Amino acid sequence: MRRIIGIGIQDFEKIVTNHNFYVDKTLFIKEWWENHDEATLITRPGRFGKTLNISMVERFFSVEYAGQGEVFKGLDIWKEEAYRALQGTYPVIRLSFASVKGTRDYKDMYRLMCRMLYEQYSHYRFLLDKEGLMDEKERELFQAVSRDMDEDIAVMSLNMLSKLLMRYYGRKVLILIDEYDTPMQEAFVCGHWDEMASFMKNLFHAALK
Repeated sequence: MRRIIGIGIQDFEKIVTNHNFYVDKTLFIKEWWENHDEATLITRPGRFGKTLNISMVERFFSVEYAGQGEVFKGLDIWKEEAYRALQGTYPVIRLSFASVKGTRDYKDMYRLMCRMLYEQYSHYRFLLDKEGLMDEKERELFQAVSRDMDEDIAVMSLNMLSKLLMRYYGRKVLILIDEYDTPMQEAFVCGHWDEMASFMKNLFHAALK
């Protein structure tokens, strides 16, 4: 059957289940995993498929899709028995900064960043119900993450969330960040490069180091 090219589809599951035309890039998962890199930066032109690949990696590894590997059947990665066993076994934090734009004020951009971080915490609020997972200080910091939190809390938010998820699931967390450069481009154009560069550097350093 002739496959339709679904232009602009950035969701891996959607493109596969809709039977759209898809160039099988799933062996990227194996190549990336076997490099054992602590951090990977992928720089490619727009429309190259970065977001689709991030969606693919999340869909493969995330514990939220445990036991749902059928979407990879027939693709190259599913022919690798060792990798079939890895599907759905890691906690994953996925962030996209694509929407952090459209404002000329650093405070407004910072507020957008806080909203995105708060949404991550809202998704994982079940961690608060796990007895013994956090001490009182950690519980206080978890609940301090909000749309208008102080910058020091925002900077450490990904660091703390990844630690809590590692404790909960017993495995290190994969952090997938898309459109990391969008806030930087906006900040450069709007004249608050120094403030945004400082915040992003501290956020990524705390989370990834």
